[in-house]
Amino acid sequence: MEDARGLLKQYFGFDDFREGQKPLIDAVLDGRDVLGIMPTGAGKSLCFQIPALMMPGITLVVSPLISLMKDQVGALNQAGIHAAFLNSSLSMGQYRKALDLAREGRYKIIYVAPERLETEGFLRFALSPGVDISFLAVDEAHCVSQWGQDFRPSYLKILSFLEKLPRRPVLGAYTATATVEVKEDVLDILNLRDPLVVTTGFDRANLFFGVKKPRDKYRELESYLREKEEKMPGSSGIVYCLSRKSVEEVCYQLREAGFSVTRYHAGLSDTERRENQDDFIYDRRQIMVATNAFGMGIDKPDVRFVIHYNMPKNMESYYQEAGRAGRDGEPAECILYFGAADQRTNRFLIEHGEDNQELDEETRRIVMEKDLGRLKQMTFYCATSGCLRHYILDYFGEESSAECRNCSNCLEEFDLLDVTEQAEAVVRCIEGCQRSFGVNLIVDVLRGADNQKIRQRGLEENPEYKALPDMTVPRLKQLINEMMMQGFLNLSNDDYPVIELTDRSEELLSGEKLVIKVPKREEKQAPKARKKKAGAASALEEKDMGLFEELRKLRMEIAKEEKIPPYMVFSDKTLAGMSEVRPQTLDEMLNISGVGQFKLEKYGEKFLESIKKYEE
Repeated sequence: MEDARGLLKQYFGFDDFREGQKPLIDAVLDGRDVLGIMPTGAGKSLCFQIPALMMPGITLVVSPLISLMKDQVGALNQAGIHAAFLNSSLSMGQYRKALDLAREGRYKIIYVAPERLETEGFLRFALSPGVDISFLAVDEAHCVSQWGQDFRPSYLKILSFLEKLPRRPVLGAYTATATVEVKEDVLDILNLRDPLVVTTGFDRANLFFGVKKPRDKYRELESYLREKEEKMPGSSGIVYCLSRKSVEEVCYQLREAGFSVTRYHAGLSDTERRENQDDFIYDRRQIMVATNAFGMGIDKPDVRFVIHYNMPKNMESYYQEAGRAGRDGEPAECILYFGAADQRTNRFLIEHGEDNQELDEETRRIVMEKDLGRLKQMTFYCATSGCLRHYILDYFGEESSAECRNCSNCLEEFDLLDVTEQAEAVVRCIEGCQRSFGVNLIVDVLRGADNQKIRQRGLEENPEYKALPDMTVPRLKQLINEMMMQGFLNLSNDDYPVIELTDRSEELLSGEKLVIKVPKREEKQAPKARKKKAGAASALEEKDMGLFEELRKLRMEIAKEEKIPPYMVFSDKTLAGMSEVRPQTLDEMLNISGVGQFKLEKYGEKFLESIKKYEE
């Protein structure tokens, strides 16, 4: 039997495994269940695709989205591996044909939607004589947990499906985003037996994280994109918006401003969504403006930036969406534009959303409370003056050094400000109120506002009325946020959230100090080293750039001819390797990362010819 490393090179063109991949593969081959928690772009799909090629029988991959299945099956077929998917996008004729070919042993890997597992036709296939399901891989395994950010009740069908099989296959679960609680839930619900659990760490060192609070988000976005266009012409990026309306507005404005842009949200027809997604993946459009309906399973490796035009509702979603940048391991940027309205909008979506309708009342209430707690943590991310990477890693339960020097807060210069006196005033103000109030009203009291709300409630009688008249509203809100982050205050989960004192509030009145960091001046630009071109081309010398562009043109021609995304031919990183090494023979080309045997036979001569032509 071929070894795993040989298959990795033959089909995927890589010489060695990344961290965590080999132990997970070896465990599955030894017949042991596994749970792999690896960040987006760390290569978790190889952890079930390689064992699938080495094990007897069929591997089923349970996957939640049609686009995800289509993308991964396309990439496998492109690499010379027979794979298929079974979901609602197939006609009945196509579905039957796929099952017939699977019965004949044509496919080693079959991607299936969880809803399909319980259907009569699929069960008949799975229980057919001669069909041996040796491995079942659960992709996006966090969907099985009610406490996860993407709970899908259909994932619970996996358990009853396994019970119907004559022999239980090896079970593997894989996810990019799982807190400690969700991890325990996945292990428990899927009933993994003596599993090997591998967490490779959530850090993506190539990603720059930034939070901005612009007065005019659109102007900030356009300015950012103009700068990108100047320094990195043709680079791909995603702009995430909270609502369909925002997507339409931002896309329209960018198109009017002359950018190569398209859009994606649930309000478009299936045909238009598919066309727009293809335009982005096939490099016909550089920028995708979308709601969070876009992206899961989009394996485009050369996305150089992900902008969140609005704050998402939890850290898991943010990290997953931001993680679509820089999957090729090259530098990329993840910037979040925060505005006060974002929190209110997200809260409304959580409280009035249509998710989890199939749950009973009590469970739905608990899930909503969890969602509101996650929203609070997301808001703290936008408010913190500490290292953003450290905040993310800490959220997912991972130790990290205090500063990364690759996020907007680490590059900012701060002054330390002792705000103990002001914090004491906040605590006394809340104590002096007859009932609880929201952030804005407390700020008004402290600043001495004279308005109807204050007078109606008699708040001008509060002992701390006008205690902080010179503190600006943003600075006072920053102080209150900092007090919440450090546990001195709490924001309730009521319909109208109010500020509450905590067990720690009294500490501030008993001598506890509170020091916060405030920016010395407006946000600095990232250091000059970041002004270079990012992406695979960044490492190339000027003399190699011409060849790199020629190879990209050839790749685009092949992609158009074969109707596949350009990155499925070769990635930018692989083209950069060819431009630098300039191989003269097929053997030399095989040494370049990303060139496997199948693709070498298919495309090698064309690329060698292009290199020779360029050198002449």
